[in-house]
Amino acid sequence: MSVEIETFAHRADWAAACAARMTDALAGALSERPRAFFAGSGGSTPGPVYAAMREADLDWSRVTVTLVDERHVPENSPESNATLLKTSLPVGPGQADFIPLYSPAVTVDRAAAVATHALSSRTDRLDAALLGMGEDGHILSMFPESPTLKTLLIPTLTPAVLGVPPGRDGLAPSRERLSMNLPWLMGCGTVVMALTGSAKRKVFEDRIMADPAIVPVAALAAHIPHLQVLWTEQSA
Repeated sequence: MSVEIETFAHRADWAAACAARMTDALAGALSERPRAFFAGSGGSTPGPVYAAMREADLDWSRVTVTLVDERHVPENSPESNATLLKTSLPVGPGQADFIPLYSPAVTVDRAAAVATHALSSRTDRLDAALLGMGEDGHILSMFPESPTLKTLLIPTLTPAVLGVPPGRDGLAPSRERLSMNLPWLMGCGTVVMALTGSAKRKVFEDRIMADPAIVPVAALAAHIPHLQVLWTEQSA
């Protein structure tokens, strides 16, 4: 299945468009239900998107924020994705609440089980999810050659968070991670993949028709017909 890539000449326009897709989806959900649920990504790419989202006219006190994936590190670690979201979006008392994927003093698999329960006890679907992609083609913590990859990509499982072990022999990831599985994204109202740079676009286009059972890009294209891909050549 092919996916149309929306192209933006300027990074600021790209960030504004990505942010608008997210906040419009959250506002729409709030018009129908008491709370809306947003899942974001870490890394350097989404920074300007979060900055634009923060300025939106949205009742953040009725929004719950979480992550699509996370490193198994405490929030005071510079590698924590939670820190990025909690400092970039209006999270805190009187603002959005936050559901972490990481739990202290437990194994990564136990943390995954705790996160799965925390999410599923609050909602059965996400309203908006912002995704990124690495130059190796990984999405969330769905890394090539990872032993958890096939399980994360099974479309018929219950939405869950899984523990991801570190890669072997130099393969990514460098440390344990936690990741939502594909069914969380399949049930999400608005899914946006935010891509920057020519290298990532080529990876995306090269892998879109690959085997969806083992290639994250292909899995998203096959199982999320409403996937929106927004790209700008201007990298961070």
